[in-house]
Amino acid sequence: MSAPRIALPLDASGRRRLKIAFVGTHGVGKTTLCFDLAAHLKRLDLAVDLVKEVARRCPLPINEETTLDAQTWILHSQVAEEIAVMAMHEVVVCDRSVLDNYAYLVARVGRRPELDALVGEWIKGYDALFKVPVIQPPSFDGKRAVSRTFQLEIDQTIDELVRAFAVPVIPLNPANREGWVPAVLEALNLPLEPPQIELFEGQ
Repeated sequence: MSAPRIALPLDASGRRRLKIAFVGTHGVGKTTLCFDLAAHLKRLDLAVDLVKEVARRCPLPINEETTLDAQTWILHSQVAEEIAVMAMHEVVVCDRSVLDNYAYLVARVGRRPELDALVGEWIKGYDALFKVPVIQPPSFDGKRAVSRTFQLEIDQTIDELVRAFAVPVIPLNPANREGWVPAVLEALNLPLEPPQIELFEGQ
């Protein structure tokens, strides 16, 4: 006797799927949160994978020294990575969305009409977006900037883009970091624990 399957949304082809993303500036704990959530989802018997931050693979400058070419590479790589992972897994957790990747471009070179169109359309494909708040300055991780000013600049730009694109984003409570995973599960209408097998079913 197997445990009951958790209901997930169906895509246009009738396949069970769920794609969520964490939006936020660098150094706020998105990557740790992604791994914690993915581990919990696996315990719920869901086929889950992560879309990790593609900026770390960018061959061009990022952070304060980034360029239009670099951020365009990152933005399109994010889309391609999401397509690839979604093709193989029913639940996909994204370390970033196209929106916050776009924020780094906007902060340095301004909005671009052609990329506005891409971001505006692609953002509709997430089943849920969660905003991770800034609760401490970034620490050095070998790639991302450590400037508190730059961190807050990107956070503000993300908030501006959320309003500009009228994106529904669920904010996570900065005073309760330990409660972030349960809060995400509750928002997704997913259980905190795996469904129980009815031992006496049919008796």
